[in-house]
Order: sequence, then structure tokens, then C-alpha cells
Amino acid sequence: MNKKISAIGLAILAAVFYAINTPVSKILLSHISPTMMASFLYLGAGIGIGIIYCFIPKRKKKEEQKLNKHDLPYVFGMVLLDIAAPILLMFGLKNSSGSSASLLNNFEIVATSIIALIIFKEKISKRLWFGIILITYASMIFSFEDISSLTFSYGSILVLLACICWGFENNCTKKISSKSTYQIVIIKGICSGIGSLIIALIIGERFPRFDFILYSILLGFVAYGLSIFVYVRAQKELGAAKTSAFYAIAPFIGALLSFLILKEKLTIVYVIALIIMLVGTIVIIKDTLYKYHTHLHTHTFIHTHDGITYTHKITHSHPHSHLGNERKHTHEHNHTVC
Repeated sequence: MNKKISAIGLAILAAVFYAINTPVSKILLSHISPTMMASFLYLGAGIGIGIIYCFIPKRKKKEEQKLNKHDLPYVFGMVLLDIAAPILLMFGLKNSSGSSASLLNNFEIVATSIIALIIFKEKISKRLWFGIILITYASMIFSFEDISSLTFSYGSILVLLACICWGFENNCTKKISSKSTYQIVIIKGICSGIGSLIIALIIGERFPRFDFILYSILLGFVAYGLSIFVYVRAQKELGAAKTSAFYAIAPFIGALLSFLILKEKLTIVYVIALIIMLVGTIVIIKDTLYKYHTHLHTHTFIHTHDGITYTHKITHSHPHSHLGNERKHTHEHNHTVC
């Protein structure tokens, strides 16, 4: 139980760390160009976790399962998508409000689920579909600058594209999540950061003042490095589904921080979209926390053929599911004859 509580704390901490990213990045973007900013954020994550790794005892390093050549396709996919996603997010932030961008980050849940369904053939429940529809609808509302004239918000579209990239990236990372957490975060940070830096220099972006570089690297270490690290640690105890459910609070924390730090104003359209997205997120969290387990029941029956008595033991595997006090019992089960 203590491990579970600690893991839940880590998952919430990961959400808080990442939530800091949007409002602080919004401020720094007035001094740093978007692609350069994305580069420093990931370099901060890789460098920061790399420094921590240097102080880890050798015994613990040996216990961690290292990446191998079979993981390379997922590693390459992870790095390329981690180059594209933050660049899109930074350009999106520059052209939209911090609060809207924070909440639009919830579309990452939708993108991850749809990609998992189409490419990796994972099942999506009716409850999850309902939550996905609500979040998608709320995202569409956030994506319009003027509902009456139906003009799209350029910044919001870029944030949604970033979420789609992270949706693909989440599925790539999921395939290697059992490997060394340090190795994954360091590779993510250094490789994606260098890739973004090369793109920034190619398109003519210039280096900002050193103090702003330092601020963005520090932000990257906290919002990306520490967030990813404690998220993966929580995932090992809670599992991917439950961890992502707790992590879903990050956009709402980010929106709150945007109101407090950036002094953004509330509008009626924003409040309506916020309520719809909140309901959708709650539905997805409930679906994610839905527990499935199996009960085994053995029954014995006797029957006779041609004067010979046969004894059979039938093992029934009954799947039960429950959330809180809600319980369901299905009669679909496997029979094993002994």
C-alpha cells in the first residue's frame, strides 16, 4: 500500500512538473525563438537526468535493463517525434493563450488512444470512446478564434498537431518502457535537443542571451526531464493506464498557472469548452481506473458411460470488473477438463 501511495504521489508530481512548462515557456518565448526553445527544453532534460545518473550506484545501474538493437526502430521514432512535437508546441504557444494551449494538451490522450487502436490493435471501451468524443469536441471549440465566423486559431492547430506527434511517441515509448528509465530520458533529451538545435540554426534562428538559455535548460530539466523520470517510475508500480489517468490533471494545473502568472481573462466560450473537457477527462480517468481481475472456480461433477463412472473437474475463469462499489460478473469463461 505504501508503494502504491508513493507511486500515486510520483504520478501527480509528474503532472505538476509538466504543467509548469506552458506558462513559463510562454514568458520565455518573448526572448527565445520557438525552435531554439524546444531544443533547450529537451537538452535540459537529457543533461539534467544524465548528471543524476552519474551519481547512481553501479549496482543499481546493472539492475536496469538496457536498450538493444531490437529497440532501435522505436528509439528512432521516439526521437524524431520528440523533435517535431515541442517545436510545434512552441510555435503554437507563441500564437495562442497559455491556458488554451494547456487544456489542448489533453488531446494527447485522444491521439494516443486512437493510434493505439489503429496501429497496435488495442481495444477501446465505450466509456473511453465517450470521453474521447467530449475532449475532441472541446478541442474543436478551443481551436476556433471566433465561433460565429468559424475562423481557426493557427496556434491551437499547431498545439493539436504536437499532441498527435506525442500520441505516436507515447506508443513508441510504451514499447521500450520496461528498459532503463535513465537511458530512455537521456536519449530523448540529448538526441531530440540536438536535432531541434540543428533545425533552428538551418532556418536562421539566433542564440538568445546566456541567462535565457540557462532558464530554458532549467525549465526543460524540471518540466521534461524530472516529469518523464518520475512518470516512468510511477508507471512501474501503477501500470501505464492508471499513471496516465493521474497525469491527465497536468493541463488543468497548467491552465490555472496561466491564469495566475499570465493574468489571462476568462471568456464564456472558454468556460463552456473547459467544462466539456473536464467531463471528458473524468470519464477517461474512470475508464482507466476500471479494474479487471479473474476469479478461478473449480467444480466437480460425476457421470456414467457404459457402467464406468467418470469424475470431471471443470475450472471456470470468471472475469470480474469493478470501480469503487460497482461490480459486474460475466459468464463467459474457459473450461479446462482434467
